[in-house]
Amino acid sequence: MGIVFNKGGLFTTVQDYGRMGYQNLGFHVCGVMDRHAYWVANLLVDNTDREAVIEFTICGPTLYFTSDTVICITGGDYDPKINGEKIPMYQAVEVHKGDELEMGFCKTGTWGYIAFAGGLDVPVVMGSRSTDIKCKLGGYEGRPIRDGDEIDFLSNVKSLPLMKERKLETPEYGAEVVELRVTMGPQDDHFTQEGLGTFLDSEYTVTSQCDRMGYRLEGPVIEHNELGADIISDGIAKGAIQVPNSGQPIIMMSDRQTLGGYTKIANVISVDIPKLAQCKYPQKIRFSQVSVEEAQRIYMMERERMMLLNERFIKKSLRHRLFNHWKK
Repeated sequence: MGIVFNKGGLFTTVQDYGRMGYQNLGFHVCGVMDRHAYWVANLLVDNTDREAVIEFTICGPTLYFTSDTVICITGGDYDPKINGEKIPMYQAVEVHKGDELEMGFCKTGTWGYIAFAGGLDVPVVMGSRSTDIKCKLGGYEGRPIRDGDEIDFLSNVKSLPLMKERKLETPEYGAEVVELRVTMGPQDDHFTQEGLGTFLDSEYTVTSQCDRMGYRLEGPVIEHNELGADIISDGIAKGAIQVPNSGQPIIMMSDRQTLGGYTKIANVISVDIPKLAQCKYPQKIRFSQVSVEEAQRIYMMERERMMLLNERFIKKSLRHRLFNHWKK
């Protein structure tokens, strides 16, 4: 028992944290575009932080539930409705057998997520349930969701303790200019001083050529020096900023290729990648440089904040269960 997709949406897939440890063999990492929204969705329905979710963009899916469960919707605002009635985002919501969840068109942000208490029953392939479209593996038959597809739940969770408290503040998207912090390199020596200054001092526009593989930006040309734009292919991390001969930056995302032969001027720090993921045409982006040590400090601060939040929900749930146990 689980869900039936009455409408698959524009580009809906099953994703989780990603398929780690196989880039050296040529397999994409994949995984969710916005790890923060993904983590929060699972937290609020009492899942582990690596459980699979439904990810969608631009136009979301319509789901029919064949059993009771608890869901949480995060990411961009898709104006979610159950049986025509608007429901809150960033909050655990009880859903009943026979209900229909409709996700509309994206109002703010870009990527949306639905987490289901107990998780989705899709195969684990090489340690992950993420969909790798190019390799046609993982997720639901290695492809985007289509109308009529069905997915069962791993376990039947009909309700959770402290439902009214399972909510967090909804983030705001759509800032006129989004600032992304970056660490420079590894090929920043392939650019002139003027080119480096252009990169750090200019505004770039998110183009319509953005997908799970990468985000193309448009703005002032970033000038290479005599070393040029081509390098011997090396590994590519999420958030790597490639600058080919055109001088226009491309930021690598979840479905990026494992190797690339263009210069990488910098890398967006991991904490800021969710902000980037939720950008869309024609938002403006500016880059600001931080050291590797500062990026690590920011990461540890964010990790501590998330651990405290997780601990808060665990403690509340445990107290609730103990209280109910002793009442009996």
